[in-house]
Amino acid sequence: MQESVTEFRQLDLADTLLSALDAMGFVAPTPIQAASIPLLLTGTDALGQAQTGTGKTAAFSLPLLNKINLKQHKPQAIVMAPTRELAIQVAAEIKNLGKNIQGLKVLEIYGGASIVDQMRALKNGAHIVVGTPGRVKDLISRDRLHLDEVHTFILDEADEMLKMGFVDDVTWILEQAPESAQRVLFSATMPPMVKEIVDRFLRNPARIDVAGENRTVAKVEQQFWVVKGVEKDEAMIRMLETEETDASIVFVRTRQDTERLADWLSSRGFKAAALHGDIPQSLRERTVDHIKRGVIDILVATDVVARGLDVPRITHVFNYDIPFDVESYIHRIGRTGRAGRKGKAILLVRTNQIRMLRTIERVTKSRMEEIQLPLRDDVALARLDRLGKELEEQKESASLEAFVELVEKLQSSVDVDATTLAAILLKRQQGNRPLFYKGPDPMIAAIEREKQRRDRRGDRPERGDRGERGERRQFNTADWDTYQLQVGREQGVQVKDIVGAIANELGLSKDFIGAIKLAPEHTYVQLPKKMTPDIIAQLKKLRIRQNDVKAVVVEDNVLREHRRGGRDGAPRDGAPRGGRDGNRGRREGERRFDRNRGGDHRGSYRGERNHAPRHERSKPSAD
Repeated sequence: MQESVTEFRQLDLADTLLSALDAMGFVAPTPIQAASIPLLLTGTDALGQAQTGTGKTAAFSLPLLNKINLKQHKPQAIVMAPTRELAIQVAAEIKNLGKNIQGLKVLEIYGGASIVDQMRALKNGAHIVVGTPGRVKDLISRDRLHLDEVHTFILDEADEMLKMGFVDDVTWILEQAPESAQRVLFSATMPPMVKEIVDRFLRNPARIDVAGENRTVAKVEQQFWVVKGVEKDEAMIRMLETEETDASIVFVRTRQDTERLADWLSSRGFKAAALHGDIPQSLRERTVDHIKRGVIDILVATDVVARGLDVPRITHVFNYDIPFDVESYIHRIGRTGRAGRKGKAILLVRTNQIRMLRTIERVTKSRMEEIQLPLRDDVALARLDRLGKELEEQKESASLEAFVELVEKLQSSVDVDATTLAAILLKRQQGNRPLFYKGPDPMIAAIEREKQRRDRRGDRPERGDRGERGERRQFNTADWDTYQLQVGREQGVQVKDIVGAIANELGLSKDFIGAIKLAPEHTYVQLPKKMTPDIIAQLKKLRIRQNDVKAVVVEDNVLREHRRGGRDGAPRDGAPRGGRDGNRGRREGERRFDRNRGGDHRGSYRGERNHAPRHERSKPSAD
């Protein structure tokens, strides 16, 4: 189906829908639309797996609109979304697609808005209801939302919905669904909770999987900057002033940071606003409207509230804080580069977060380009260039005559020439954004330090395992033997136990402990070939967690896949793990070899867990 459908007109859609698509400039369906629409038109239950930005809203909305009976008063379809913003966005797109259907009523319901108004709207009739699970359940419980004529239930971004704590609400709602109703579920990932919902409520669902075709938005250029030389606030200023942006979203982790960073940017002349869960719904809607209309240019937002935003002006996504998991990163950069538009995503990453960056690259099957922060003199030149263009546009203005008279009066009263007066006014105009700088730029020193470090490493661009001063230590496979220790995870052994025992009992420093691989019943560890007979004897007597390790030398290839350059980021050529101190080195070692961890977030990126801080998690009862 996906191969043969090349135009919407090949699909069995009403003329009202085709004309709306033509007016919007859409001729060819996306892969998820080409695969989904024919199936959903038949009334079959369906499970769709697709990433954000693939056009899945239209994939389920068009079949839904195609079978709406305008004569029915009660709701005929329930669409559930994880957040208020996404519910509003989905409802808006359904209305847009159905704009030629006379009398169509689409109602969005969510927490934070008047439930009385929503009950009144339901009483007046609605063909399609789009809402968050908490508010949908509330209105059903109050006997104001009736399901007896509902023929379609749709769960959009089901993995996010369940991860946010709506599993009980979703389950309860689907239990009330008419037996004959079509059930459709769309999800980016398929964690166990989503599979349970599918197995329990979907009847022999058709499976539509185009997730691999758009793990990240193809039109989004991805870059990263390693934080060094200046703080991230200063880095944001430099990027915002030198990138050719229209509108941007800056993602941070906490609600407090949205307010702080938005205020900081505003104080420096940027049109910025915060967007987070504590802001009243009416203000949130106004803020989103402002960025759509150009009243503001920058949203500083947390992950949850930005879900579902589709603003054509957004050309850039800045990840001020690295996300807790890969799926959050995918959703973040999906706010730009949508519907064929180009976009750019820039990630600010600290050196101890490089591993998470590599995890994102591996899972998304993409490669980010490392960039250098613009020097502040370049930023000043950009400001001057922008000012010059603004003055060029205004020099023919008829209102300048009155100001020419003022200049003459000021020259006389202040007793300065025109050039000096212009300089004084220019100095006042620059405010908190200087047109030139004095003194050295700290980024120059940081770049020079980086260059020297790479020169010491032989100009190798890889980052990762370093010694105490950042040098890449010179070891190769000829320097190491791989030992098998007869203890592993089943004995409760962790990497830190291995490192600690070897360091304390054998007297070897962390620089002489190579790659480590834990298995259920044993552990592989690389140790120097040139150990003294006394150390080797102590190794054979070594006990870890009250177990004899019984160390024996094995073939080196058991660890080859774990060396640097492999998929898990462990050292290549037997390079040891390094760190600024022994304790830190051990913690990094532990993370390195636990495949369930992905960086500094202390958890996996699997959809069944919510890694956001407790105060950032959405409360189902609020919706």
